[in-house]
Amino acid sequence: MPRSAPSIVIIGTGFGGLGTAVELQRAGFGDFTILERAADLGGVWRENTYPGAGCDIPSPLYSFSYEPKSDWPKRFSGQADIQGYIRDVARKHNLLPRIRFGSDVTEAAYDDATGTWTVRLADGAELTCDVLISAVGQLSRPALPAIPGIESFRGQSFHSAEWDHDVELTGRKVAVIGTGASAVQFVPAIAPSTEHLTLFQRSAAWIMPKNDVEYSKLQHTLFQLLPFTRKAERLWFWTVCEFLALALVDVPLIRKLVTWIGMRQLRKQVADPGLRAKLTPDYPAGCKRALFSNEYLPALTAPNVSVQTTGITAIEPEGVRTADGELHEADVIVYGTGFKGTEFLWPMQIRGRGGRKLEDDWAGGARAYKGVTVPGYPNLFLVYGPNTNLGVGSIVYMIESQASYIRQALERLAPHAGRVLDTRTDKADEFDAGLQQRLERTPWNFCGSWYRSENGRITNNWPGTVLSYRLQTRKLNPADHPLLPVGAKELFR
Repeated sequence: MPRSAPSIVIIGTGFGGLGTAVELQRAGFGDFTILERAADLGGVWRENTYPGAGCDIPSPLYSFSYEPKSDWPKRFSGQADIQGYIRDVARKHNLLPRIRFGSDVTEAAYDDATGTWTVRLADGAELTCDVLISAVGQLSRPALPAIPGIESFRGQSFHSAEWDHDVELTGRKVAVIGTGASAVQFVPAIAPSTEHLTLFQRSAAWIMPKNDVEYSKLQHTLFQLLPFTRKAERLWFWTVCEFLALALVDVPLIRKLVTWIGMRQLRKQVADPGLRAKLTPDYPAGCKRALFSNEYLPALTAPNVSVQTTGITAIEPEGVRTADGELHEADVIVYGTGFKGTEFLWPMQIRGRGGRKLEDDWAGGARAYKGVTVPGYPNLFLVYGPNTNLGVGSIVYMIESQASYIRQALERLAPHAGRVLDTRTDKADEFDAGLQQRLERTPWNFCGSWYRSENGRITNNWPGTVLSYRLQTRKLNPADHPLLPVGAKELFR
């Protein structure tokens, strides 16, 4: 079978899946299908519709470089505007006809004899392709806490990523469990209308000021007529993020600046010393992602809001029981407890060369060469894979780097009929060893977070700037990715 036009299946329609599809389409790869489990596109920006949902990276940077938008309503746009942008990109590049909605992938298996992948869906359908690209991301599966009695609650409860808009919160007692990025956004949005909101906090977050603005018609006009003004703003935010990223490994002194800004924000917005003590982080800045908000801390000072730092022992029919024996009554419980970020492709079952299982190869923690390929899984590529998340910066920039790398791999593969592209195990091990050495120097080792797997391995984050990642993925090295004959039985190192 000629390889001039390999058949491609892409899983996911968020920034990763659509960005990769655009990159491949622009390079002449037209035989691709995009699978989406839901009835609409958008990834996390389709799923997360909670009140106040938005991005903490400025929109001029949190967008594709080749698809700038001159009329963002705000510097930090909300969920609806971001999903609308994703839809616009899909329409402009005529991707909607390529998407199969309602296609929930359960398994993908590589066939040694044919060098193809068989993709199985929950409804029993199967697809066969030469190349499989997973762009399901790291934040697609909500995580509920392992609290005894969670099913016994008589009121209404839901995770923030599955917000039940039919549940009335006005005039009711609301318990919020979790203080991550979602809670920082939805707590200020819902607290004023509740009878009482109790926030259960396991650890305080570093809250940074959010320099948000509403763009005026004049600014929209300038961005449209004078593109350099739009590009200058994007470059400025990119530079700021790169500067802060240096604090993670290369210039730790920058963390002192971040600490000072965060503490200044806390002192300025929380006058009560007791509450301020509760909201003071007990871990170094950078250990968890800093959160940007001008409304979160003031919301916690309201008379109808209380912050509980005593550990939760159980969920009971009437509310939340804490370790001091107190029952905090609630009509509604909202879980702002994040996602199962370290499980990556799970619950999809991925089988590679010789029937090997990816879950077995990742038993000690997920890993991939440059976050994109895994030895022993020919023609499989990951977008937003292991160790490509960011402590600071735009993941869209990282996705563009990965899409470019995948495009180069397919350009290498396409002319060679009867061959598949794999990754050298020794090169992958060498890359991972260097990555782990840098990760040991980051502040992510000083606290528990969703960045770490159960054995303590940091599987999610990239320890450096986005520029350093762009340079590593700028040019694919053919020696790292040998072309093997279909049906080859021996693995290489």
